[in-house]
Amino acid sequence: MTSLRLLPLLNSLLLLQVHLSNQLEDNKIPPSLCTGHPGIPGSPGAHGGPGQPGRDGRDGRDAAPGEKGQQGDRGDPGETGVRGLTGDRGDSGLKGERGQPGECAVAPKSAFSVKLSDGLTLPLTAGDVVRFDKVVINEQGDYNSETGRFTCKVPGVYYFAVHATVYRASLQFDLMKNAHAVASYFQFYGNWPKPASLSGGTLLHLIPGDQVWVQMALSEYNGFYSSSKTDSTFTGFLVYSDWKNSAVFA
Repeated sequence: MTSLRLLPLLNSLLLLQVHLSNQLEDNKIPPSLCTGHPGIPGSPGAHGGPGQPGRDGRDGRDAAPGEKGQQGDRGDPGETGVRGLTGDRGDSGLKGERGQPGECAVAPKSAFSVKLSDGLTLPLTAGDVVRFDKVVINEQGDYNSETGRFTCKVPGVYYFAVHATVYRASLQFDLMKNAHAVASYFQFYGNWPKPASLSGGTLLHLIPGDQVWVQMALSEYNGFYSSSKTDSTFTGFLVYSDWKNSAVFA
């Protein structure tokens, strides 16, 4: 009898259980019915695969220009470049001024030989120049027959020689260089029936403008003589020049 009374109650409980099961399956259990303790955290899941690339973002706005930076250090020199092509020839320049005259390119020359004319009246006073008036050779014109003086044009060493025929009087003369006697010569005449002779020579170093001549030393010793048979001569020539810059003297 008691069992029959309990059947309706059991049916009601069974229906309630079915109804609750359906709600659990649908995750629609009211929170008021979930009164259990929180469960233990589950294990971490596996890493997911890489996601697809995102889309490009929009361009940002232009920023204000920054301040100018400091100058950097100078870099190392670069390698030498390839040589360029030859340029066009430039225009001719203006003609330059004429240069100073150079020294001669050939060996310089200077030589003369002169003598007294026959019967020439000779100077009788000491200090007078003996003018050898008859020119034998004087191609460079360095000897002046009117003054009786040789004037140097080419610097160097010269040789001068005087040959005198002495007759009717003794003879004394000097070889002069720029008013200074560089050599003196004397010949005594002793009333001999024939003329005597007096000769002498010397080397002199001259520079342009120097002069050389024969000059009487004493008025009473003036026995220079010249005739068709005998002469009195004055000769000079350049031995060597001081010019050394030309090709000839290098």
